[in-house]
Amino acid sequence: MQQDIRLSPDLATERRARILDAAQCVFARLGFHRATMQDVATEAGMSPGNLYRYFASKDAMAAGLAQRDQARIAQDFAAAAAQPDFLASFAALGRKYMIDEPRHCTVMALEIWAESSRNPEIAAVAQGVVDEVRAGMIAVFEAARARGEMPDTVDVDRAVRFVLALADGLMKRRAINTDFDGEREVDTMLAVVGAVLAGKVPLTLGDDFKEGHCT
Repeated sequence: MQQDIRLSPDLATERRARILDAAQCVFARLGFHRATMQDVATEAGMSPGNLYRYFASKDAMAAGLAQRDQARIAQDFAAAAAQPDFLASFAALGRKYMIDEPRHCTVMALEIWAESSRNPEIAAVAQGVVDEVRAGMIAVFEAARARGEMPDTVDVDRAVRFVLALADGLMKRRAINTDFDGEREVDTMLAVVGAVLAGKVPLTLGDDFKEGHCT
């Protein structure tokens, strides 16, 4: 990336952020594969030549969006891990990402997932975000366990994988289902997650079930 040396660092940072915001909207509206650099430049209100001073390609923009998301996610989970009521802070995170954020952010996530199946560079970008979410969630759960808010019987790794699977499904529904009711569906997810993290719902099959003796 070649920055415009005539701009102050603050203005250059602001312009990069404006381009990333524009790219997020364009990728969600047109699809990552179909969108062009010209589309992003138009959305950002600048010339294509100026745009290329900051990002050389759509892949570079996707990487920039991922880096921004990683930084924000890390900050959010670090704050959640320090809160005394981890279920309340976890619920706040769920509502922030599944309800409060604009829907096009969720649509953008699905676009990146789809492109990841074809583009190894984008797949690596997407995996970096997933790794950041997983690390943040592990930190929240382990901090809660250290404070005695979560029983030792809960397998943290399994719990994280379970929550990620639920969150991925919720994101898909929010992006493509017209009947998506954010408040109701997030509340349902949080109720299930709360029961799991309280140790009331096991994440492994009991021996009787595995042996076909479930009654």
